[in-house]
Amino acid sequence: MIESDADLLARTAAGDRQAFTTFVGRHQAAAFRYLRNLTRHDADAEDVLQETFLAVWRSAGSFAGTDSARGWLLTIARHAASRLRRRRVGEPDRFESIETIGLEAGWGEIPSPDVELDRMSQRELIERALAALPDAERETVVLRDLESLPGEQVAELTGVSVAAMKSRLHRGRLRLAALLKESSHG
Repeated sequence: MIESDADLLARTAAGDRQAFTTFVGRHQAAAFRYLRNLTRHDADAEDVLQETFLAVWRSAGSFAGTDSARGWLLTIARHAASRLRRRRVGEPDRFESIETIGLEAGWGEIPSPDVELDRMSQRELIERALAALPDAERETVVLRDLESLPGEQVAELTGVSVAAMKSRLHRGRLRLAALLKESSHG
C-alpha cells in the first residue's frame, strides 16, 4: 500500500527519517525541474532544493493536508528561490501586445507535421526557449503545463488572480511557440 503524502509528512513531523526519504524521493524531480526553471542554473537549483527540503523537514507538522503536498512543497521552493534571487519577480522586461506575440508564434500558419514533430522532439531547444521566457511566464508555464497543477493552484502559488494567471499562461505559451519557431528557422 502506498502511503499518502499527508501520512508521510505526519510521520516526518514525528521524526521518521524513512518517511522523509520517501517523500523526498517522490517529489525531488518535480521540485528540481521547477527550481531549475526559476533560478536558470542547475547549481542554484540544487542549493535551493536542499534549502527547500530542509524547510520541509523542519515544518512538516505545519502541513494541513487540505491542499496537495506537491503544491505545499512548491510554495516552499518558490519562497526559497525568491530569497536566493532577491529581485523582483513577475515583471516583464518589456511589454508586447498579445497580437505581436501571436504573429511571432505563427498564428494562422499550418506547420507540416514532420517539422512540428522534429521541433518538439528537441528537448534542449525547448529548455533554452523556456529559459528565455520572462520569469513570471516561465513559472506559470512550468507549473501548469509541465507540473500539471490546476489553474487555481498555480494562481494561488504565484500570488495572482486566476485571470492574471491565465494571461501569463497564454502569453508564455505564445512566446514559447515564437521562440521555438525562431530557433527552427535560425
